[in-house]
Amino acid sequence: MMQTRVGVIGGGQLAWMMAQEAKKLGISLIVQTPHPDDPAVALADGVVFAEIADVEGTKKLAQHCDLITFENEFVNLDALEELAATGVKFYPSLANLRPLLDKYEQRCYLRSLGLPVPDFWAIDNLSPLENYPFPLVLKARRQGYDGQGTFIIRTPEELNAKKPQLERLDLMLEAYIPYERELAIVAARGLTGEIVTYPVVETYQEEQVCHWVIAPAALNQSLQAQTESIAHHLLSSLSAVGVFGIELFVTPQGEVLINEIAPRTHNSGHYSLSACLTSQFALQLQAVANLPLGATDLKSAGAVMVNLLGFEDSDGDYGEKRAILAAIPDAQVFWYGKKSRPGRKLGHVTLLRDTSDRSELLALAKQIEKLWYGC
Repeated sequence: MMQTRVGVIGGGQLAWMMAQEAKKLGISLIVQTPHPDDPAVALADGVVFAEIADVEGTKKLAQHCDLITFENEFVNLDALEELAATGVKFYPSLANLRPLLDKYEQRCYLRSLGLPVPDFWAIDNLSPLENYPFPLVLKARRQGYDGQGTFIIRTPEELNAKKPQLERLDLMLEAYIPYERELAIVAARGLTGEIVTYPVVETYQEEQVCHWVIAPAALNQSLQAQTESIAHHLLSSLSAVGVFGIELFVTPQGEVLINEIAPRTHNSGHYSLSACLTSQFALQLQAVANLPLGATDLKSAGAVMVNLLGFEDSDGDYGEKRAILAAIPDAQVFWYGKKSRPGRKLGHVTLLRDTSDRSELLALAKQIEKLWYGC
């Protein structure tokens, strides 16, 4: 049997982790990236050096692949449509991606499906915002990731101070949600229509960047059912193929609202590499290559994943701190090999535990952060 060749648009840490799983599955992985020092370059079976949105680069990628998937959403859909018309297979399909890449259009699409979202509005300029109740949430409609492009504006004075930055962006306005907790669920759908979900997890964001994930989230049956139903409804409605990450808010009234959808593997699912029978990266490859979808059960009662963020501009690799974390029982450290800058995701550590007690897992996450940041 010939080896399936999967192309990935993007060469960052998501493609790097996918490349590790591809080798276990006997899949050949080829990436498209402009950067020779991107994490996935060292592990990929082939590389096309081109910008992410460079369709000529994607044409070259397609010549070496049976199908193409995505590490990020910074693509030119209109240009890729011309490739798809020639028979190039994309998973998720470009039709899956089209309603999701623009955050305002994503909100409209989710609302059309009857899925719960915060109130939101398209805006042409910032002037009328002074009449809205603060705080405000402004989001760049495209190209936002890791908290970039999301602005929580608490006062008119803060709005005025940020106007030079905001006026350069195409924005949407969203109602501020005083949420009780943030949740996430990673789900996958295969070519046959089978859908599998990972445990619902609790996440913690600071400055809109994920710091830690607790699996499983401590939920009552109603919240669990609502969250799983959202994942099934979305993937079924899209007829999607591949892994999707869904971020959610839980309001003080116990209502679940969708924050954002990522049509790819997701930071909230990194724990699955260590803690689940099948990782989200293996599941992505299984889904797009039409292989049986693996089991998503946890290997232990509970797990904690902590992102290792840069806290300085440096070429150093934080070797001493990583060694301390790696020495903790049942801990696994993943280091992406990127240059450090404040807030950049450089790696993550996952710890398995024989308890799902939230207070114990939360204390562990805070302990890891103290060891990493020294505070």
